Amino acid sequence: MGLYAALVYLPSDHYWYTGAAQETHTPSPEYAEFAAAAGAAGAMRGGEALYAPEMSTTVTVKGGKSGDVVVTDGPYAEAKEVLGGYFMIEAADLDDAIKWAARIPASWDGGKVEVRPVAPMREQ
Repeated sequence: MGLYAALVYLPSDHYWYTGAAQETHTPSPEYAEFAAAAGAAGAMRGGEALYAPEMSTTVTVKGGKSGDVVVTDGPYAEAKEVLGGYFMIEAADLDDAIKWAARIPASWDGGKVEVRPVAPMREQ
């Protein structure tokens, strides 16, 4: 079994998590259905929606590790599609992770889902 990040990209001009929705967000029925199915199958290991890119802060360190920290409001780059959230999926292999990703609404409703293996950052 491996851990895969299913990164959910949405069209920037149709981002679903803006304005008043930021305060009262509840997942759409399609996303809730996916999360319930993945959870029941033991494949769901986590996941969250992200606020719109306008809510982001970009951090850069100029001049190396101990250089000046530069903070900029907003996203790093303008894009047609933006990262809207992620799911952590435990799957037998990439093919299994792809099957789960195809069930995430963004994959069939105007967005895209990028599947990427998660590299452990600590000793196992």
